[in-house]
Amino acid sequence: MELRQLRYFVAVAEELNFGRAAGRMLIAGPSLSQQIKALERDLGVRLFDRDRRSVSLTPAGAALLADARALVERADELRHRARRLSGSEPVRLGYVNWLPPDLGARTAAVAQVHVDAWVAPSHTQVARVADGGLDLAVCWVRGRDLEQRGLRAQLIGADRLYAVATGQDTGDVPAAETGVLLDDDLTSWSSWNVYAEELAGRTGARAVRISDGGITGPAFFDHVRRCRRPVINSPKGQTAPLPPDLVRRQVVAPEVYWTWSLVWRRGEDRTSVLDVVRALRPDDDFGIHGADAWLPEDDPHRR
Repeated sequence: MELRQLRYFVAVAEELNFGRAAGRMLIAGPSLSQQIKALERDLGVRLFDRDRRSVSLTPAGAALLADARALVERADELRHRARRLSGSEPVRLGYVNWLPPDLGARTAAVAQVHVDAWVAPSHTQVARVADGGLDLAVCWVRGRDLEQRGLRAQLIGADRLYAVATGQDTGDVPAAETGVLLDDDLTSWSSWNVYAEELAGRTGARAVRISDGGITGPAFFDHVRRCRRPVINSPKGQTAPLPPDLVRRQVVAPEVYWTWSLVWRRGEDRTSVLDVVRALRPDDDFGIHGADAWLPEDDPHRR
C-alpha cells in the first residue's frame, strides 16, 4: 500500500466519479482505476461498487475513508512542515485563464510564487486548494464552496461580460434580450453552467444548451450566428479576433459581472502564503458594487 494510492482512494470517494478524480489527481483514468484495484488487493477488501453509470463506496470503503483521509492529511502536514523548516517551499498558485498582470511585481518582495502550469476550471482549482495541491488559486467561487471546503477568498479582479451579435448594431442590449450558452461537459464547464443558469433565471436571458465546447473559440462565433439574439461572452474570453460579420455589444439592465477570487485554506499558517494574499489585496471593487451591477446571489463579494 502506497500513500499515493490512499490519495487516489480519497479523491474517488469524494468525487464518486473516476473521470473527475483522475483530472483532479493529474493521472490518466485507466491508471487511476488500476491503482484503486491494486489498493483493494493490498487491503483485501473492495472499496467501490462501480458500473458504467455510477460509483459508490462499499461499506468497507466508507469505514476506511476517514482513516485514509487522516493519513493523507498527516503526510501533507509533515511535508509542509519540513519544507517550511528548510525555507525552500515556494507558494504554489493555480489559475483558470486570468492572472493580475502585475502579479510578479506585487509578490516578488514577499515570497517565491510558482504559477502552476496546469490551467484548469474554477471548480477544479478550488478542490486543489482544499486538498493541499495548491496554496492559492485565482478562480470563480461561491460562498457555499468556501464554507464546505474550509476556504477563504478575497476579490482580486472582475470581468464585465459583454454580448456578441450579428448585424451592425453596436448599441447596448438589455440582458433579457440576450442568450447565454450552457455546455453538457460538466468537467470543463461546471462553474460557468452554475453561473449561466442563475444569470438566465434572474435576468430573463435565454439559456441555450450546447454539447460541442462552444463556450469559447470559433465554435462560439458559430453559435452566435445561429442564435437569433446576442450571446453573452464567457469570462474565459476569446483568443481569436472577432470576425467581421459579428459585433460586440455592452450588456445593460443589469450590467453583468464575473468575479475572480484569490482562494486559500482557512487554517493556512504559512507566512509566505498570507503575505502573498496581503500583497494582492485590491484597492477597488472593479465596478461590481455599482447600482446596476449583477452578481449571483451566492457570490462571496456581493453586498
